[in-house]
Amino acid sequence: MEPNRGETPKQRLDRELIELLQGLRVVVAGVQFLFAFLLTLPFSNGFGRVDQAGRWVYYVSLVSAAVASICFIAPAAQHRILFHAGRKDVVISRSNRYEIAGASALTVAMASAVAVAARGYFSSWLATSTATGVVVLSVWAWFVQPLLTRRRARLGQLAYRPPAGEQRGQ
Repeated sequence: MEPNRGETPKQRLDRELIELLQGLRVVVAGVQFLFAFLLTLPFSNGFGRVDQAGRWVYYVSLVSAAVASICFIAPAAQHRILFHAGRKDVVISRSNRYEIAGASALTVAMASAVAVAARGYFSSWLATSTATGVVVLSVWAWFVQPLLTRRRARLGQLAYRPPAGEQRGQ
């Protein structure tokens, strides 16, 4: 449970929006880099050697990267359009859903891109296993672990602990 920051509702929304947009700055660059790479891949010399199954996996990766890009860019675009509407609460709530959808799409894009790349040099079994590992790690780190922490916090099993050197009440 987060300590009371003594914020007004407006201050809380302002802080949450800033935190949300800062997080998006980190992820958007990576997603756009992956998407750009995937867009150029069919024009590379070795792509002609990719079999039909590999092309379908590539297609899934390309579309998933596009969906992730759309989801991660949507909050900033909506914030610009709704900037003076006084509805930061809507922007924040909607953006949270877009970020979760974007992370889901990014999981698929990364796993399928890894599968295509690994299949170019290794067996189908190893490519599939590696892609599965990417999915498992992403799902754990991005969804399961934070949901478990959230659940424990709601049940009162997690108390707020200030960072080392910080005392309560400061």
